Parts: sequence; C-alpha cells; structure tokens
Amino acid sequence: MDEAIIDSVPGRYWHKLDDGRIQCDLCPRYCRLNEGQRGLCFVRGRKDDAMVLTTYGRSSGFCVDPIEKKPLNHFLPGTAVLSFGTAGCNLACKFCQNWDISKSREVDTLAGAASPKALAVAAQRLGCRSVAFTYNDPVIFLEYAVDVADACRAVGVKSVAVTAAYICDEPRAEFYKHMDAANVDLKAFTERFYHRICGGHLQPVLDTLVYLKHETQVWFEITTLLIPGENDSEGEIEALTQWVVEKLGPDVPLHFSAYHPDWKMTDKPNTPPETLRRARAIAMKNGIHYCYTGNIHDPEGGGTYCPGCGKQAIGRDWYEILGWNLTDDGHCRDCGTAIPGVFDGPPGKWGRRRMPVRIVEPAAE
Repeated sequence: MDEAIIDSVPGRYWHKLDDGRIQCDLCPRYCRLNEGQRGLCFVRGRKDDAMVLTTYGRSSGFCVDPIEKKPLNHFLPGTAVLSFGTAGCNLACKFCQNWDISKSREVDTLAGAASPKALAVAAQRLGCRSVAFTYNDPVIFLEYAVDVADACRAVGVKSVAVTAAYICDEPRAEFYKHMDAANVDLKAFTERFYHRICGGHLQPVLDTLVYLKHETQVWFEITTLLIPGENDSEGEIEALTQWVVEKLGPDVPLHFSAYHPDWKMTDKPNTPPETLRRARAIAMKNGIHYCYTGNIHDPEGGGTYCPGCGKQAIGRDWYEILGWNLTDDGHCRDCGTAIPGVFDGPPGKWGRRRMPVRIVEPAAE
C-alpha cells in the first residue's frame, strides 16, 4: 500500500459490494476498489475496507487572483480571491488546460499544506473576500473543501467552487450547502463529446446545473471552452444556449472561452476570436442577458450590459474593471434594473494581479 493511502483521512459516500469490493458513490464513475486501490481521480482510495481521501490539507499551490479569473463576473466584482487546488480529477479530458495538476500522479505535486483554519486566517489577512477551490475539481476532495468552507464562513469569507459538476445527488446536496458561488464547466452539449473526449457523461452535469438553479441559493455562472471542430458548431451553440434559457433562465451568465492546444489534444488550433464572438451573438439572440468571451482581448465581450436600457453596467479589460455604472446593491444607475449576482458595495480594486502566496499555520491557542 502506498504512503499516500496510509497518510489519509476517512472519506464519505461509498458502500460495500457483495464481491468484496467497495464502490465510491461520490461521482457517476462509481469506481469499484479492492484493498489499496485508488479511483480514477487518484485521490480517493481504499484502506482497511473503507474509503479514504489522500489529499486532505495538501495543495498544489496557493495564489491570490481576481475573482473575474474564475471566471465570475457577477460575484463581488473586482475583489481578490484566494485560490488553491490539490491533485487529480474525476474526468479524463484530453484537452485539460491544467493537466500538470489535475492529472498529477506524484505526491510531490502537493507541496503546500494548510488546515481549514489556516486558509480562513490567510484569506482574511490577505484581504480576500472569498476562497476558490480551483485548478482541479473540488468534488473529489469534498471533505477538505467542506471543512475549509465552514472555517471561512465562520470569519465572513465566502467559498467558490470551480467545477465540472460531475457528482452524484447526495454528495451534491452536501457540497453545495457549503458553497456561496460556483463556476460550472459545461464542456460541451453532446453526449458524444463527454464520452469520447472527457470519459464521462453529459446528463449528470445538466442535472447539477438545474439543481443549482432551482434547489439552492448558490450564485453560479457557466463556462464552455470552445474547441475548433469539436464543440463550436453553430448548431451545438444554438442547442446549448436555448437549453440554458429554457431550464435555467436568461440571467445565468455564460462564458465562452478560447482553447489552446494542450495535454493529449495538441492537433487542434487555437480558437479564433471570431468563433467566441459568434457564439456570444447566438447566445444573446436566444435570450441570454449576460454572455462573455474569455481568454481573448475583447473589451466588448468582457463588459456587462443592462438588459433594461442597454447601457454598459460594468466595463472590463481582461480582469480589470474600468467602468462601473451600478449602485452598491447591483442596480443600473440609469434605469434601475437589477443586475443579478452578488454585489456588496463599490467594486474592489484588486485588478488583474496574480500573487502566489505561502500559507502559514496559525499559532496554537
């Protein structure tokens, strides 16, 4: 049995099978494990006839980012967020843009260590309004993410999940009970794409989006990375945006981001900017009020526009806020229309900075 499985904490959401294996019930992969084996995510494994999490309190790095980088454009705009992840992932996307973290099989990747309390204290000290579970999917380290979220909530710091939303019903309810916001990566709108390129299925992701909208108070936005020749056809974007309007409503922000060749899909070219602008136009034609372009320089596609009067409510250049035409509680100053989201006073002034940080455990009381 490897050292990481020995150095672990108890995991939730599993049951024993009649054939002696145990089944992980955290995500729709339903990995079935013998003693000492790990699931596809690599961070959950079997030890002493039970499920354990091997990455509790360990991170691949900590960084203070603009909240807009998650991307979240309607959640405490302009503020700083303390970002961190662990290792592993429960999908197998061939195009993964963070593959050095999400596909890591090396314990050395987890160079940083931090207790939930240390992260909450650090977020306060650094002036961060929130912490973000990102770089890899927090679903797979649910126990750690939930404890960090609780520690942060106790000191007034909010929690953000950057996730592919590939999770089963019961753990989904627990996970999002502790989250304040999420950016959900809707990778495509076909089962073929999810099965062939991600090693998963589309429906569980759609189920999570509907759950977030109708069963929680979590603020969420959606991101789709457009890959040339794979998920960028006009027909698929029409179907995706129509589904969002019908099932989630016109006020859920949608981000279309540019792909760059990476991991096991280096044969595809970078996404042309015109593809993102075309997708945005389709989304707005179909009734989506807030659609953004990402990973390209496009001030128009980065701006937030009031659906009431059409004027720019928030002007952005990359991750920096250059214009602000909202009241402190998020109403258009020109016509009074409420812009959906989480707004609390004037915008922050963090800008586009990215600041790696080291987390220090607080002194024992």
